[in-house]
Amino acid sequence: MILLAIIQDVFSIFKKRDLLFIKRIQETENIYTFLFEKAEDNIWKAGQHGLFTITHQKIKDHTRAFSIASAPNEDVIQVTMRVSDAPSDFKKSMLGLKQGDSIKMAGPVGPFYLKEKQPTILVAGGIGITPFRSVLKQLETEGTGKKHDIHLLYSDSNKDFVFREELENISEKTSISIAYIETKKQLQQELATLATLYSNNGKYLIAGPKSMVNDMATYLQKQTISKKNIIKDILIGY
Repeated sequence: MILLAIIQDVFSIFKKRDLLFIKRIQETENIYTFLFEKAEDNIWKAGQHGLFTITHQKIKDHTRAFSIASAPNEDVIQVTMRVSDAPSDFKKSMLGLKQGDSIKMAGPVGPFYLKEKQPTILVAGGIGITPFRSVLKQLETEGTGKKHDIHLLYSDSNKDFVFREELENISEKTSISIAYIETKKQLQQELATLATLYSNNGKYLIAGPKSMVNDMATYLQKQTISKKNIIKDILIGY
């Protein structure tokens, strides 16, 4: 199965599609969502990421990987990212997109998606919520969010909590539970409780900055969670 996934990723990287820009939404002071038209052959698993290439301007580092924040059954490609006060050329170009412009997307790639209907704990650090927005929207639409235990631990020391209203709506329609967390200690406490509850059959998906992802993966292993039940998605700021 792992080999097959790797082969599929390799082939998908070589298939590039033009994405026509629709609009930009400012979610918070420094977080932006970009919406693109979705072609009929744009297929991905909720949680995967794409390789996006700037084509409307000439910049040096023109290709970057971002999680696809929209669910496969939505009619747009959504990319949400944090933009600092001193953004990279790539993010400057994203902010400069106008209607009629397009970028390219290769992929999807990556093993970061739900594979089995078993108790699942989703751990998001800051902008690491993006792949989980896709996962939860997909579960809501399919009506499968009530069929197995899913817990989202959404940690954000900045208290931005992007998509909070949308996530709350999903939670109300499904059995998915969501905890909003502001400190590392609180996150570890929540993880310890869930690790005890699902010590034998839980799956843990962690997305966010490298230090947070690795710290939480290490913490889970100290709680006797098998490494094979921990899937990591490290998001790079660029």
